[in-house]
Amino acid sequence: MTDATIPLRMGLIRKKHDWTDAAFRHHWRHSHGPLVAQLPTLRGYRQNLVTDRLQRGIDFARGPWDFDGFSQLGFDAAAQANAAFTDGELAARIREDERHFLGGLHIVGVAQSTVIAPPAEPHRLLKRISTLRRRTDISEDDFRREWKVHADHVRRMPGVGGYRQNVVTAREFDKGTPCVYETLPIDGIVELWFESTDTLDAAFGSAQGQRTMAHAKSFLAEITAFVVEEHRVV
Repeated sequence: MTDATIPLRMGLIRKKHDWTDAAFRHHWRHSHGPLVAQLPTLRGYRQNLVTDRLQRGIDFARGPWDFDGFSQLGFDAAAQANAAFTDGELAARIREDERHFLGGLHIVGVAQSTVIAPPAEPHRLLKRISTLRRRTDISEDDFRREWKVHADHVRRMPGVGGYRQNVVTAREFDKGTPCVYETLPIDGIVELWFESTDTLDAAFGSAQGQRTMAHAKSFLAEITAFVVEEHRVV
């Protein structure tokens, strides 16, 4: 694993109930995405559209979260991100558009570490994003330490095409308003890439996959998995 971590801002997104999946996808990609891409301090922007909510390959308690997408936005500093979505006419237009098509939006700041670098064209692979919640008897520091240990387990699993860990460092249940952990109890967000669902199932069904999940149960209470379709905007 690289020792360097990259600060990112992630949106945990739900569409409005009266929007179809197709309408949500089209608006997010072709209207909202280009609008956000105009932010002058934005360094990177990816949209991850949820296409599957099955746990796939793992026997683990699923949390209450049901998202339609995950956004990933990179800035040079957290202060830049806050200003970008707060100040000026463009920020106001983005907020107005979010009210137009989103039924829910939580924001988390994360520190991202790459354990297994995904290939140059990761969109050709199956991608899974999972939210993690630690056990109630595990502290935040213990979670972060055990997750680093967990990275070594995942690294030894067959068929893993890429693996990133995103440690949650800040939370906004309602965009723009920081909240406490109990309001948005997500400790980390996983990104995993595989060639296919068969490769995913084989990875977790292997002996090393079983050891990996046994270790996960020593410090995690919930894993809520989503298969996503990644789209690079910036």
